[in-house]
Amino acid sequence: MAGSIPLIIEKYEPRDKGNLIQILQDVQRTEGYIPREAVEKISSHLWISKSEVFGVASFYSQFKFNPPGRHSIKICLGTACHVQGGDFLLNALKSVIDISPNETTEDGRFDLDRVACLGCCALAPVVMIDETIYSNMSVIKLKETLNQYE
Repeated sequence: MAGSIPLIIEKYEPRDKGNLIQILQDVQRTEGYIPREAVEKISSHLWISKSEVFGVASFYSQFKFNPPGRHSIKICLGTACHVQGGDFLLNALKSVIDISPNETTEDGRFDLDRVACLGCCALAPVVMIDETIYSNMSVIKLKETLNQYE
């Protein structure tokens, strides 16, 4: 566990579970995800169960429980992308990089998320890698695109 987590948690009043989301946001911002050890420390500091900490954190999509990859992939599964094959792209991608949504590849190259909408409906289906949107995506184009990323 990174040494910064106890410093983050200690800034907040003990036993005040009203600080839970802010602590989670601070840990996420510092670490890039919520490590298991952070859940334990937060639980102890706020005097709430680890399952309550995890339950709150898992409710919000902003919180991740795996270290981020060097490159983040977001597959849009909004209505337009779904109709144009977004689910098919997701399934193909899962087999190509061998992870499911909310996971990171073993080599740390990619993490994968499914999103409800990227706001590019006219370009469906779309995939976002890091901050770049790729439109009218196909499985072949997706495989070629992934090869551009180390």
